[in-house]
Amino acid sequence: MTDNVVVLVTCGSSGEARRIARTLVESRLAACVNVLGAPVRSTYRWKGRVESAREHLLVIKTSRRRFDALRRTVERLHSYEVPEVIAVPITAGAPAYLKWLAGCLKPENRKLKMEKGKGKKK
Repeated sequence: MTDNVVVLVTCGSSGEARRIARTLVESRLAACVNVLGAPVRSTYRWKGRVESAREHLLVIKTSRRRFDALRRTVERLHSYEVPEVIAVPITAGAPAYLKWLAGCLKPENRKLKMEKGKGKKK
């Protein structure tokens, strides 16, 4: 078992999906977000009725530690009254990918970034 999870979120539009995806990666709440290009057809119960809608699915890779902040961010940015935010554990994965995922979720080290920039030509 790893500390990582895949989070599923459905959005009402492709624009909303892209905006949420970018915000999550920029804020290091997610290492990667896949936005499925074709809409999915969702059937669900809402306010006593069976409904159907075209939605855009996000597949988000993050850690358990980041999940609560990620969920709050999605809820803040999302247009739905009750957005779908479901985490599924990643039980195993390619070691190099899991290492990359963990590195993407760490806050930037400004000192290291500045040191790396010293040797670059301008």
